[in-house]
Amino acid sequence: MELVVHPPDRLAAGSRAFRCAIGRSGVREDKTEGDGATPAGRFALRRVIYRADRLSRPDTGLPVMPVAEDQGWCDDPNEPAYNQPVRLPFAGSHEVLWREDSVYDVIVVLGHNDSPAIAGRGSAIFMHVARPDYGPTEGCVALALADLLEVLALCGPGDTITVNSGDAAAARRK
Repeated sequence: MELVVHPPDRLAAGSRAFRCAIGRSGVREDKTEGDGATPAGRFALRRVIYRADRLSRPDTGLPVMPVAEDQGWCDDPNEPAYNQPVRLPFAGSHEVLWREDSVYDVIVVLGHNDSPAIAGRGSAIFMHVARPDYGPTEGCVALALADLLEVLALCGPGDTITVNSGDAAAARRK
């Protein structure tokens, strides 16, 4: 399965289309840490992390693991663990994966800047649960929980997500 993001607000999965949110700065080919943009490109769907205290294990062919209360993700370009999971407390800048809101109840880790991670090229790029108003993300792709679970049921090893740049999306509409 190849998922395709068509900015500003659609994700295609096979013949189905879903509303989604992307980064507050749109899509960028030259993603940098903290720019608020969703990176353009094709990325592997690495694994799914979920809140087992809130949801059942998602039905998917991707690797799945529950999130732990002390789990984070390093977004500090000066740390050796940049763009990798970390245990909290962690001295460097990081995302907390065990959140009070529902945004990280299901996280799909995307293979952006991870093989190897290059400091400053962007970190913690996930597909996750959208806010009720589909407000912009910090660079991730977000869907309603029911839609995200439906998409995950279609996914398995080797599957990818392609995030089209705004220019590519505009060119297709012509």
